[in-house]
Amino acid sequence: MNAPDASLLTTRDFPQDQEGWVRFFQQAEIPVLATTAGALEELRENEDAVDARMLAEIISADPLMTLKLLAYTSGMKQSARRQTDVETATEALVLIGITPFFRAFGPQPTVEEHLREQPDAMQGLRKVIDRAHRAARFALSFAVHRFDHDAPVIYEAALLHDFTEMLLWLHAPQLALEISARQKADPTLRSLSVQRTLLGVPLTDIQHALMLAWRLPELLVRITDDRQEGATQVRNVMLAIRLARHTSQAWSNPAVPDDVRDIAQLLNLGLEPTLALLHEIDG
Repeated sequence: MNAPDASLLTTRDFPQDQEGWVRFFQQAEIPVLATTAGALEELRENEDAVDARMLAEIISADPLMTLKLLAYTSGMKQSARRQTDVETATEALVLIGITPFFRAFGPQPTVEEHLREQPDAMQGLRKVIDRAHRAARFALSFAVHRFDHDAPVIYEAALLHDFTEMLLWLHAPQLALEISARQKADPTLRSLSVQRTLLGVPLTDIQHALMLAWRLPELLVRITDDRQEGATQVRNVMLAIRLARHTSQAWSNPAVPDDVRDIAQLLNLGLEPTLALLHEIDG
């Protein structure tokens, strides 16, 4: 069953509770970036020369394709009664195999085509994806500095941290634009407040429920859960997300010094070395 065409819906036609939003997004097709779709088709033409590392490099650069792959693999895991989680794109591809991957994932729909007639929504989605890329780079660098053996999962946790916001831009652009407009009109308006007003529930709650419904890897679900901010790995991701948000326009945001202080504490570095490291990562 496919989700209804969002362009034909009014804001009152969308769900207003967590269960409704989970069903809505579960039924919706997930398009990927055009660059991802094109790169996959190029590899498909020379499948015998493709390995898991080559595919994973393309997939891991696209949060939407990463989400599709992990959800698909989790379904395989359940049917095969596997006892261990597949936690990264590379592990997922090793499990599936190259030929079965191309068989399961044909030519991919693209976000550019999906939002072709809604340029404002495309711009909003692009901002979220760009922020996710920067957050993932920060998170991975923090994890490597800390010698965390789960660094690849921490990278994916940051990359996927706001995937429901991406899905909202794709499948309920009217609501995503309204949320953005209200926050621009009132910079003091908290995201949770406006999301409860317009969606009936915060996006974080929808996302957690979706991750459980799709049976995504337990470690990924745990690291992405901001409610467990006391855990070092969760804090690693949260600080990367915070910094990516606060520096999305420039490094002059008044919240940046607090971010630098907290990241310095996480990395056990001084303030000046931490700031230098952050600029190097973002260079």
